[in-house]
Formats: sequence, C-alpha cells, structure tokens
Amino acid sequence: MKKIKASDITDLVEKLCIEACCVITDDINQKFKSCLQTEKSPLGKEILGTLIENARIAREERSPMCQDTGMTVVFVRMGQNVQIEGGFIEDAINQGVRQGYEKGYLRKSVVKDPIYRENTKDNTPAVIHYEIVPDDVFHITVSPKGFGSENKSALKMLTPSEGVEGVKRFVLETISAAGGNPCPPIIVGVGIGGTMEKAAYLSKKALLRPLDTQNPNATLAALEIELLTEINKLGIGPAGFGGTTTALGVNILTYATHIAGLPVSVNIGCHATRHAEGSL
Repeated sequence: MKKIKASDITDLVEKLCIEACCVITDDINQKFKSCLQTEKSPLGKEILGTLIENARIAREERSPMCQDTGMTVVFVRMGQNVQIEGGFIEDAINQGVRQGYEKGYLRKSVVKDPIYRENTKDNTPAVIHYEIVPDDVFHITVSPKGFGSENKSALKMLTPSEGVEGVKRFVLETISAAGGNPCPPIIVGVGIGGTMEKAAYLSKKALLRPLDTQNPNATLAALEIELLTEINKLGIGPAGFGGTTTALGVNILTYATHIAGLPVSVNIGCHATRHAEGSL
C-alpha cells in the first residue's frame, strides 16, 4: 500500500495551478509557430505572433497568460493501492487551489451558487474527476477552464441513424456558431458515446491530449484530420478576425454506448488551453 500525505497533494496542486496559468505547454507553443508559417491572413499572422510573444512573457515573468484564470478542473488518476494520510483528498485539492490562486495572483472567478452568484474569493471548489486504476499510481492534472470557450461548448443526443455524418455536422455547427467568442485559434475536444455526462467528460478530457500525438485509432485519427480541415475552412481565424487558423487541433475520445443513442459533446479550448500535471 502506497501512502501519500494530504499536505503533499496540496503542495502539488498549488504548484500546478500557477504553472498551468503561466506556462503554455510546448505542443501548443510549437503549433502556434507552425501555424504562423501557414496562416494566409496578414492580420492572422500578426495575432499569432502576439500570442507567441504573450506566451513568452507569461512564462518568463510567471504571470497569467490570460486574465481569465478559469474554474479549476482537476483530473486525478489514482491507483487502488494508494492511501491518503492526514486529511480528505478533496479538502487537500481545494486547499491547493486556494493557495495557488492566492500565491500566483490569479483571478478568482468562482461563485458558490449559480443563482445567487456570491464569489467564494478563493476560486474553490474545484471540479474534480477521479479515475481509479490498478497499482499505486497517483497522478494529477490541473486544467483551469476559462468560460469564454466553455460557454460555447455544446452537447447533443444524436440518433444512431445520424452516424458519423451527424457527428461531423454537429461539430462544425458548434464551431461555426461559436465564431470568435472562444478566443481562437481553438482546440476542439470531442466526446462520442457513453451517456450524456460521459460524453461531456470525454470531450473535456480530450483537450488534454498533446497536439503532437496522433489518435491511436486510425479511423478516429482520419476523422480528426477531416474535422480540423473543415473547421479551418470556416475562415474564423485567429481572434475571430479571419484567416486559415481557426483551430490548432481536434482530439476525439469515444466510449461504449446504448443501442438507441449517439451522445456527442464538443468542448472548446481557447488558444490558452491550460494544463499542468505531476505525480506523487
């Protein structure tokens, strides 16, 4: 049995909150640079250059790359042979968020009730997803999600007869309706299958896959390329000012589903699709 201190979880989450908001991942930064070479619009090129410079300044000065430092989404991959000592895991995670947003001077954007809208003033509670796995692994990914992009995400319960064409149509309709609001160039996470909530979870998790990796399923890999091509034909472009770089990538995750359904969720990540990860 592997034993992990709750205080160590707090320290790790604190660190990851700051890192995620200030340091864009290498795969996204490299994608910015490659798109800068292929973008057809002069204004689009200028915006991509600004995003690259913004990322550099944020990384070097350890300052947030965007003023919307998001609602903190935490993915916990935890082995069944792990025991947490000295506190409750969710309290430890939320304390890490609380400390990270305070020490990192990150904007606190969470309200304790969706109706009455009183700010919690420490960006808690986080949205926490758990995946229980064999052995003694303990891995955390912190992904602060801004709501410019979250507000334009969508879910639809398709019928099985709509098939892959229905999926493609829904993805393109969602991105077209979003326009420049989610701060493109975007990353598009697509979840297909399961139930309503499972599809939404898959689409959020899909945003974490590095852009320099290929889907291990050849059919899904081809579908990702097709959707990315079609999305970039929409002409929304960087910051919504037109151009050929509307999306940096499309990542798809699937799961088994019911014979009568075809749930599809599209979760949009803005140009600053932030995440940082670590293990204990």
